Parts: sequence; structure tokens; C-alpha cells
Amino acid sequence: MSALMATYGRLPMTVARGEGLRLWDTEGREYLDALTGIAVCALGHAHPGVAKAVASQANTLIHSSNLYNIPNQERLGEELCRIAKMDKVFFANSGAEANEACIKIARLHGHARHIENPQIVVFDNAFHGRTMGSLAATGNDKIKVGFGQMLEGFIRVPFDDAAAVEALAKTRDDIVAVMVEPIQGEGGVHIPSDDYLPALRKICDDNQWLLIVDEIQSGMGRTGDWFAHQHKGVLPDVVAVAKALGNGMPIGGCLARGNAAELMQPGSHGSTFGGNPLACAAALEVIATMESEQLPARAKALGDRMLDGFNAALHNQPGVVNIRGRGMMMGIELNQDCPELMGKAMDEGVLLNVTAGRVVRLLPPYIMSDDDADLIVERVSKLITEFLSN
Repeated sequence: MSALMATYGRLPMTVARGEGLRLWDTEGREYLDALTGIAVCALGHAHPGVAKAVASQANTLIHSSNLYNIPNQERLGEELCRIAKMDKVFFANSGAEANEACIKIARLHGHARHIENPQIVVFDNAFHGRTMGSLAATGNDKIKVGFGQMLEGFIRVPFDDAAAVEALAKTRDDIVAVMVEPIQGEGGVHIPSDDYLPALRKICDDNQWLLIVDEIQSGMGRTGDWFAHQHKGVLPDVVAVAKALGNGMPIGGCLARGNAAELMQPGSHGSTFGGNPLACAAALEVIATMESEQLPARAKALGDRMLDGFNAALHNQPGVVNIRGRGMMMGIELNQDCPELMGKAMDEGVLLNVTAGRVVRLLPPYIMSDDDADLIVERVSKLITEFLSN
């Protein structure tokens, strides 16, 4: 009997090691990792630059309290603010923690405006994490079962419907922020219409609301730019980032600009491990590598190539509802639930997952070759075709 709590329905495979795109299990079997630890290892496994940075820092200093200055944290804050066009950052250990900081900033913004019970607009099918605050903001009722009364202060409306948000602005005076994923990842890789984020930005500007963008899955180059909101020229007030930032080292960040960046003060928030020297060393190497090798642009090129491949292979396949994506964030929606495809894909030497019940989700690394991208398309297309033909 395992000593681990049964929070995961684990597949029958034990990971032993990885290199680049590939993982090997304890039986010596090789897999193409098209999931990358759920959008984490964007530079692939055992990346030599990250490994060297982590080893060097581990031999120097792993942890120091945030009661003191941490040079790596200062440097990383400057780099993140530069690429995100933000002013300040709070470092945490995960995306959920980053979103908790976002929620607290929104509430502080409301209290500064003398709003006693500030409300945040969130969206159907959204996913913001599993801590009690981020869970309350999440639009999936199934994962809330058994946890009792959720944190109050959230108003939910349909995704990609700016008119629904505009209607709230006309009827309520207690709203302080809009919290949105520029692309819904866990919700099924849903990409909103081109005018959606700009419309949300205008609504927020018109009503003195904060625009909070959850870039935990879509950020750090995955969609072809540093952040998915940058494709539309939108500048949020607050941005959450994590996952690919550390390439496997646990680190998250809540970035803010303008007045929103000044709301947190000593005593407002904190984290024992957040922004420790080791995690920051890894993240600094990630940003430097992505920049020097132009990996956000590479993610876009690979994503375009793979989407073209999937469309060519599956466009006439009955049962394929939609093929969508941006950069290295792709979803293939089927007309039926297909959770068993995770195990079947593993049998074919590919790691992927199924989200929202019927969406095959791919989140590959940015460093793979064209040939490997084509190989993933070939294997996954074959897998889906065979599944739908049975």
C-alpha cells in the first residue's frame, strides 16, 4: 500500500529519467513527452543550462529568508518585469499561490476605493488552482465537491462574452477586477475571439477595475510571445505566471504595474520559500535561454507546423469536432469523452492528457526538432483515428 494520499489516478508507468523531449521509464521504455509535466518543462528534460545553474546555486546557497535581500530574486524580478512590462513582482512557489496574491491585490484595490465586499468577475470553465481562494475563482464545480462553502467575492459569467461583463458594469458598483485566462487551458484549450481581451481592457479602464490575466499555463513563450495577452497588444494590471518559468523548479510570480503594484506592503503577504535563491537561479537561466535561442518564436513555428499536420491528418475524420491551438498549446476536441486515450497514447510511446473530458491536450517543449514534431503528429493522429473508428 502506498504511503501517498490518493489525489491522483496515476497511470501504470514509473518515470526514471529524461533528456530533451524524451522520457524513459524504469523498464527502459522511451516516450515522447508532449505534456512536459503539464506545460512546465518548456526547455525539455535535464536541460544542461538549467542543470548547471541549479547545481552551482545549490553549492552556494539554497535558501535564505525573505527578511533579507536575495540577489537572484532581485535580478529575476527585473527580468520578469522587463519581458512582461510590469513594475513589481511577488514570488511564490506555484501558480495557485500566484493567483492567491492576485486575488488579495484585487481586494486591496477594492478596499482602497472603500468597497466593503469587493467582487471579482471570473469565467465559466476557468481554472485558477486548487487552494481555497483560487478554487473559488475556478469555474469547475466538480473539483469543488466536498470542500464546503467557497470563498465569496466572485461573479461568474460566460467566457468570450464581453457583453456579459459590460452588463455587470451597468448594474453593480462593487466589482473591482476581472480575472481571466487569455487561453483556457484546463477548460479545453479555448481561445477567445480577437477582440475579447481588448474589450475587457476597455471595460476595466472605464470602471476603475483591475484586469488580472492568469498566464500560468499560457505564459513564458508557450503561445509564441512571452505572454498570450501580448498577441493582442493588451497590457494588464496584474499577471500570474508559473509553470514554464522554472522548467521544473517550483516557482510562481504575481506581477503588477501602476497603483496595483503598490498595494502590497509589509505584512500584507508573504512566503517562506517563495523566490528562494535556487528557484530563482533556474528561472534566470530559463529566461536567458529562451531569449538567446528565440524560443517563443520557435514555439510559434512548431505550433503552426503541428496544427497544419493535425488538420491534414484529421480534417475528414468523423468525430473530430475541432482542432485548435496557439504555439505549443494545442487541443483536439472529440465528440465523446476519451480519458482512456492517455493510457493508449502511453502504449504508443507518447505522453499527453485529456482535459474537459473530450479534449486531447498537447503542451510540448519548445526545443524539439521538426522531425520530432511530425512524429508526435503522426502518432497522435493515428491514435485518435483508431479510437474513433472503434
